[in-house]
Amino acid sequence: MEKLPCSIFNDVLGPVMRGPSSSHVAGAARIASMIRQSLDAPVKKAIVDFDVNGALAASHTGHGTDMGFASGLLNMELDAPDVAQYEAIAKERGLEIEYRILDYGAEHPGNYRAEVWDQNGNVVHWEAIAVGGGMVEMQKYEEFSVQIAGDFYELLVIADVAPGIEKKIEALLPDAEFFQSDQKNGQILYNWKLAVPLTKNVIQAVRDVAGVNQACYLEPVLPTHSSRTCQVPFSTAAALVDYAKEHPMESWEYALEYEACRGGQSREAVYRQMEQILSVMEQAVETGLAGTKYQDRILGEQVSRVAAAEQAGRLIPDPIVNELIRCITAVMESKSSMGVIVAAPTCGSCGCLPGTVIGLARALSLPREMVVQGLLVAGLVGVFFAEEATFSAEVAGCQVECGAGSGMAAAALTAMMGGTIENCMDAASVGLQNITGLACDPVGNRVEWPCLGKNIMGGSNALASANMILAGYDKVIPLDETIGAIYEIGLSLPLELRCTFGGLGKTKTAREILKRSDAHFPGEEAR
Repeated sequence: MEKLPCSIFNDVLGPVMRGPSSSHVAGAARIASMIRQSLDAPVKKAIVDFDVNGALAASHTGHGTDMGFASGLLNMELDAPDVAQYEAIAKERGLEIEYRILDYGAEHPGNYRAEVWDQNGNVVHWEAIAVGGGMVEMQKYEEFSVQIAGDFYELLVIADVAPGIEKKIEALLPDAEFFQSDQKNGQILYNWKLAVPLTKNVIQAVRDVAGVNQACYLEPVLPTHSSRTCQVPFSTAAALVDYAKEHPMESWEYALEYEACRGGQSREAVYRQMEQILSVMEQAVETGLAGTKYQDRILGEQVSRVAAAEQAGRLIPDPIVNELIRCITAVMESKSSMGVIVAAPTCGSCGCLPGTVIGLARALSLPREMVVQGLLVAGLVGVFFAEEATFSAEVAGCQVECGAGSGMAAAALTAMMGGTIENCMDAASVGLQNITGLACDPVGNRVEWPCLGKNIMGGSNALASANMILAGYDKVIPLDETIGAIYEIGLSLPLELRCTFGGLGKTKTAREILKRSDAHFPGEEAR
């Protein structure tokens, strides 16, 4: 199946959620949600395997994978106020989940293998990966190869290898967007990807076709759905700059043009969706600034210290940077206290972009629409990044999380200050060039420290990068080439510096913090 273009709201800005990690929490939830949909009754038991050499083996509890997977099986939204009580809710509903760490040679660090039973005794087997920022790919269903990202309505049918079955099923269905099949051990799997939902009657009619042994139906788990007719006006920064020469408009309008084409919706609908994203970000800032309390985190509340120190004259005078520090910290503390945030592009980097654009707007009293416009431009940079690299620190280190967020924020600030779309792409490139090789080395099995400092650094870097380009500096390396270099560098990083227990995470103090926390996560019994 051909690769479809990335979406601002699928791949870059979102999901809206609680928890420490979009890859671990949202990725797990989306994988589990599709597994749940493949069964006919509520889930009773799940056995989930993680490879001993992957990122999930050591961090699935502390980074929230357990919470996300349970939420998906329980059909709980990730922004639900009681999501941290998932263990008690699972027990109440009779759901048992077992996690096993095995050496089975998984190729991807975010690999899941799951065997899941429903209350009627039916069992399914799935294999999937979390690819970063909450995006996932279901790769195997009952040992058959599949390619499911959660952006289509999916019909999966396992049937005997016999003439006529495929055509009989197709006669019951609307036109498919894509079709795939895989044959194994005398059976064949058919996978129809659809743009419209199927009724229960149609699904039952498919199951009644002679020779059909098994059929399941999945609804999309992503906000922006896909279509085979989807065509976007550009997919790289260079193509965008060329497009802009022939189609002059405001920098943020190119994002409206792109996402409207990608999702088959109006430019007005795209703008409204970004306004809603900003509303969640603003609330996260306000929640954090008001002060948060949460027992199970490394740091206590820090954000109030900035204003207090500023008033006492202890800080280097810089009202804009200090406001960025406050707002970025506020979002990160909302996250660490299980508040609702936007993964932008990930949870680990959720403070950099929102805190930077909202902080600048607060410091300069800019109108809200300028922040929306900045976020739209940031979303475009994120799309180009997602196309050529990844947002998964397990794959390429923190340079693709806080680093990517910093580059996106640099583009956003440039747009907010009236820069051209080419200026915005150049600012993003400079911002990314400044953070090459950034390791992901969380302390105490938490996405908290040094993540807070790296988010703040990302905001400061974004401000400097935007000003460099607005002043007329040469970016030297174009954005597309910079993204490619970032990805290559990330793949070269040792596993220990990609979201495991290397770097700062294996220092004496970090080990003591981990021991004190006992590696448990909000809502779980310490063990």
